[in-house]
Amino acid sequence: MLYNILYPLAEHISALNIFQYITFRTGGAMLFALIVSFLAGPSVIRMLRRRQGKGQPIRTDGPERHLLTKQGTPTMGGFLILLAVTIGTLFWADLTNQYVWIILLVTVGFGLVGFLDDLLKVMRRHHGGMPGRLKLLIEIALAVGAAFWVVSITDTPLARGLALPFVKDVVINLGWFFIPFAAFVMVGASNAVNLTDGLDGLAIFPIMIAAACYAIIAYLVGNAVFADYLQIHHVPGSGELSVFCGALVGACLGFLWFNAPPAMVFMGDTGSLSGGAALGTIAVITKHELILVVIGGLFVLETISVIVQVASFRLTGKRVFRMAPLHHHYEKKGLAEPTIVIRFWIVAVILGLIGLSSLKLR
Repeated sequence: MLYNILYPLAEHISALNIFQYITFRTGGAMLFALIVSFLAGPSVIRMLRRRQGKGQPIRTDGPERHLLTKQGTPTMGGFLILLAVTIGTLFWADLTNQYVWIILLVTVGFGLVGFLDDLLKVMRRHHGGMPGRLKLLIEIALAVGAAFWVVSITDTPLARGLALPFVKDVVINLGWFFIPFAAFVMVGASNAVNLTDGLDGLAIFPIMIAAACYAIIAYLVGNAVFADYLQIHHVPGSGELSVFCGALVGACLGFLWFNAPPAMVFMGDTGSLSGGAALGTIAVITKHELILVVIGGLFVLETISVIVQVASFRLTGKRVFRMAPLHHHYEKKGLAEPTIVIRFWIVAVILGLIGLSSLKLR
């Protein structure tokens, strides 16, 4: 909004030329979202505590100490993230850019699905919320709609193409299969983050790391000069997603202030589903879907641990891990929660750096 209002005045006030720079507006969105989180956080948490009473229902089949340490903590804190990232993006992004509206609508849409799921859990005082099939169906519908929109505004051959990392000038035309593929990336990323969100601060920091990585990727992909130098595929207009990523980083950093162990609030499905969907959508738009497997490798590992656990138990009657997802396995082995969280954070940083290195390895 500031860009659309102030930049046209630059011919009269030269200082306003600074709003043409995506890097400046990305930094502004990050700081703005952080301030919104800090200012709104205490009020949002008080409201959630007042309305939820006993807080998020704790699974009785989970780690025993959760019944003691996490009882009474409110959920739906992802609302604070959505509030900060939406306001930050609307203030600092170019609102004539369709990619901005796609990412905002996907993020808010998945956030609403998560909000309803969290609400049902609190109302029923049970960890089961929306029926799984219904939730998945809504997510798929949102993702498919977003995928069609992305295809309609992206230049060919990239519109339905899959770019391979570490290889230059190679685009695999997926045709109509690109739509289900893109939807799978969005829905898969959303639910992978959701599975990771099980300990105080565990998921929010990796989301922030992935968003920071994709802020860099979006900026480079959206800049014709840098894209040509790095020999990556140029997607005109995608650089504006850096502003959204900056807002997401700021919103996550602000939320981490309240979510750090011991958490004052859980982000719930409201935050995890929306955050994961945002990352998946950015990956699709910037044509870096496969790199998300690396940058978001922690989320992938958590998801694989659940798949392996379920498959092993159904086929052999035995469990591979003491408990899935993976972070609960280490809890069962006796590791302290802060130790698990910080070590997983370190893994997320390493994977993010590996993912970024792919930009130059062509």
